[in-house]
This record gives sequence, C-alpha cells and structure tokens, in this order.
Amino acid sequence: MRGYWTFAALALAGCSAEQAPPPEQEDAPIVLKAGQWTLSRTITGYNTPDITAEDYARMVGTKTEAKLCIAVGKDGRPDANALAGPEGKDCTYKDASIRKGRFIATLACKADGGTSDLVLEGNYTSDSLTLGSSMTKTVGGKAVLRTTHDLSGKRTGDCAAG
Repeated sequence: MRGYWTFAALALAGCSAEQAPPPEQEDAPIVLKAGQWTLSRTITGYNTPDITAEDYARMVGTKTEAKLCIAVGKDGRPDANALAGPEGKDCTYKDASIRKGRFIATLACKADGGTSDLVLEGNYTSDSLTLGSSMTKTVGGKAVLRTTHDLSGKRTGDCAAG
C-alpha cells in the first residue's frame, strides 16, 4: 500500500506542475515617438482675480492648434515646452510618471514676469495623447491666472530635415 500512495502523490504532483499557468510576461513599454506632432488645445476654464462673466465666456471654448517637432528624451519625457505651449517657456519637469499609457506630470515654467506651474494628466500611445492640463501663473507671489485645457496630440510623421 505504501507504494500506491507514493505513486499517487507523485502523479498528483506531476499534474499540478503541468497545469500551472505560464509566468506573466510584462507588456512592452509604450514610448511616445519623437517627430512632427499636431497639438490641439481647448480652454475649459479661465480665471483671473478680476475676470468678468463676458471675458470668461469669450475665453472658454477657445481652440488653438500648433504643428511642431517634438523631441522625446531617453527617459520617455516629451519636450516640456511643447506641452506647455503658450502657458510657459523654459519649462522643466518637476516630476513625471509616464508609463503603461498613463501620463502624469508637473512642469515648472517661466511666464511673463512670473512663473507658471502646469499639471498634466491623461493617456497616451506611441503616436497620440489626450491630456487634461491645469495651469497656475504666479507673479510677485500672487496667483494672477488659472486655466484648464483639454490637450490632444497626434504624431503626423518625422520632423523635416534641417
């Protein structure tokens, strides 16, 4: 009888090893591609300390489009100035999490006598992005402008030589 139980235990052990699921493979990373992009911005919020209802209504819904060559660093971060657009210049990343199709970043920029901080969050593929953007412009230690935007982008090809 002892041999029977040894055989049964070995048989069961063999079955469970054969039915074990294969180890999970990690998905290939999604990396934004450098190149020629079209970025579209729609203002969804626009607030200053002294804005009128008319000015707010005039600004919200305003759409702009820019076609530009965007570089992407080895760390997968696209050019911060391209993402900031007219909201800032000389921008740097304060932090960023860009992985598995999710994009979350904070930018610090210079802006007309002050600074602007942008928070970007949304989704991306290697050749497109859809982000929400929130910007606060500060001059002399006081917030003077807050905006929100819907930002979308599509890679249209390689950058022109030159």
